[in-house]
Parts: sequence; C-alpha cells; structure tokens
Amino acid sequence: MLGSATEMKTSSTSSASVIPDWSRLPEELLNIVSKNVEDCFDIIHARSVCNFWRSTFPSPCILSRPSYSLPSFANFPSASKDLCTLERTPLFLFRVQTPPPASASEYFLGGIGRDESDDLTELPSPIQCSLKVKIPGSDPTLMNMRDGQIFPLGHQYRISCDSKDYRGLGFLQLHKEGREEFTVLLRFGRFFLGLRSFEMKWKLVMGFKAPSSGDIVTFKGRFYVTARTSMTTVHTLRIDPFSLRLTLLMPVKHLGSLKYLVACGNDDELFMVEKLSSFSNVSDFSRFTCSVHRLHEETGLWVEVSDLGDRVLLFIRQQGNVSWSAKELPDGCGVSGNSILFTNELDNGTYAYKYGVDTGREEDDPNCWRFSERIV
Repeated sequence: MLGSATEMKTSSTSSASVIPDWSRLPEELLNIVSKNVEDCFDIIHARSVCNFWRSTFPSPCILSRPSYSLPSFANFPSASKDLCTLERTPLFLFRVQTPPPASASEYFLGGIGRDESDDLTELPSPIQCSLKVKIPGSDPTLMNMRDGQIFPLGHQYRISCDSKDYRGLGFLQLHKEGREEFTVLLRFGRFFLGLRSFEMKWKLVMGFKAPSSGDIVTFKGRFYVTARTSMTTVHTLRIDPFSLRLTLLMPVKHLGSLKYLVACGNDDELFMVEKLSSFSNVSDFSRFTCSVHRLHEETGLWVEVSDLGDRVLLFIRQQGNVSWSAKELPDGCGVSGNSILFTNELDNGTYAYKYGVDTGREEDDPNCWRFSERIV
C-alpha cells in the first residue's frame, strides 16, 4: 500500500511539473483567443510562443513605426542632397511593480523605440516581458513588465536632423486623387517650413515669427499654430495641408504668455493653455498660473473654460502635447481628471495644475489654474 501511495505521489508531482505546450492549442480555440486579445503587449507575448501563434496574431498597429526619408532642411533656404528621417513613435504610460520596501508601483511616461545597442546578450528570459528603459539622468535599465501595465497615450512624430534650429513638427496623412500623400509642417528657428510628399521640397510657409512655445498640432485635417503676426499681436493660425495657405483666427490676448495647443479625443476639441508668469524665475513651475481656452470652430474664437471634465492635458516640451481621459488611467497614479500637467526637463518632475486652488493668500486670484502638486 505504501508503494502505491508513493507511486501516486510521484505521478502527481510529475504531472504538475509538466509545462503545457501551448503551440498545440487547437486552431479553432486559438482563433477565438486572437480575436479577444486587445492589449498590444499581450499580443506581442502571444506572437512569441511559436511560429504558428505568430502567424495567427497580427502585429499590433499601435506599435508600428512608419518612417519617411525627407530632404534635409538644415541649410534652408539652400537646397541639400542630404536626407533626414521622419518616424512615428508610440507613447505610453508604464506602471512597474516595485519590491518592498518601495512604494507599490512606479510610473514612467515615454515612447517605445528600437534598441540600437550592439550587446543584447544580457537580456533576461523571456525577452518579450522586458523593456530597456532610459530615464533622463540615469543609465538604461531593464524592467520586467510581466507584472506591470502599459497604457497607450497616442503617438508622436520625430525627425532626425543635425540642425539646432529644429523645434518640433506636425504630420498629416492625406488622400489626393486616389493616392496616399502626406504633408509635414515643422518649426525651424523662429519660422515654419512645410513639405508636401508629391513635391518633396521644403517651403517657407509664413514669415511670421513663432513664439518660444510655438506648438504645431493637427486638428480635423488641418495644422494649427500660434505665431507673432506683428510686434504687438499673436494669432492662432489654421494651415491647409494641401495648399499650405493659412487663415488667421482671432488674436490671443496675453502677448507675453507661453502658449500650448492640444487636441482632445478623436479630433473632438482643440484647447489652448496659456502659462502666465509675473516673476523672472521661469523654471519654478510652482509659481505659474494658467488660463485654458477651447476653440469655437465656427467663429474662430477662443472661449475660456474652467472645467475640463475628466480630461487630463499633458505638455511634454519638445516631445509634444497629448490628452486622455482620467478614466483610462490606473488607480493610484496620482493623476485625476480636470487637470493640466507640465513636465520640467531641469528636474525631470511633473507638475499638476487645478482650477480654483486656494493658496491661502488674499492677493491670489482663485479664478485661474494654479499649481496643485508635484506628481513625481
């Protein structure tokens, strides 16, 4: 009897230690699974199981990084035979579990790119569960994402060029006479240049000077920028991607403010945030106040708002601006709806602004957006 019990125990232990061969999952079941997996990184994990799974799960479109070779603009207006590369980079919020006694989790905001390093021998197994993270001011480090979460926040377009005058760009995919075309609008020094794919040549779009925070955003198939149109006036301009002709909207009130544009939702609304300062230390983010305006498309007027609903507006300096619903964020990340976030490259901090913050000082106007807290 003892021998039989030992055999049963050995058999049970042996069965429990067997790793399932998921590559043998019936095709009918695998097709059902593939149609119900939505997270792009879960798809990547599934595609790494075997060749059969890889052919069944299509590569997630959100991680695609289409690139375009464009003529260099470094010596504009002189023509150049050199090329530069325009690439789309997906942007994500990463939630990484940290071991005790650290906090329950850490959050990182950034894009996912290709690992250009030569040495890949130290990557842990399974490789698909790890990300090499490069945080400003520190060396690259590997983070295991098996127990983490990744939240997509859209994408950014970036261009590789040696010019120090490049300040950011906008990209629009176009449909012209049955062909797929595109237009690029970029800020070059204090001016704006445009390129249409069917002619592949940079042109000066306007002679107006761009403010130091002259964002370029796309909204409902057009470019929007802010630019100084005279010594005393700053306008928002709408630029047609086919003709590169511009339309002046109503002038902006605060001439000396820093202005940021961001589109929300699926081209639902366009917002402008003005960052106001009455002191000389512009690096002290806790001392700024802001005003927020929404574009009224029919009249071209900017209407001031004090409530963003559950929206979060994020401004990431050179990388561009994004927005999302706070309902899409995980609990405990420190960000709530009706918020504006600014990143500061000097201290790698993220600063949250809310409307109507009580500072405890009678001289401070509560009818504006003020610093609420530092998130990280």
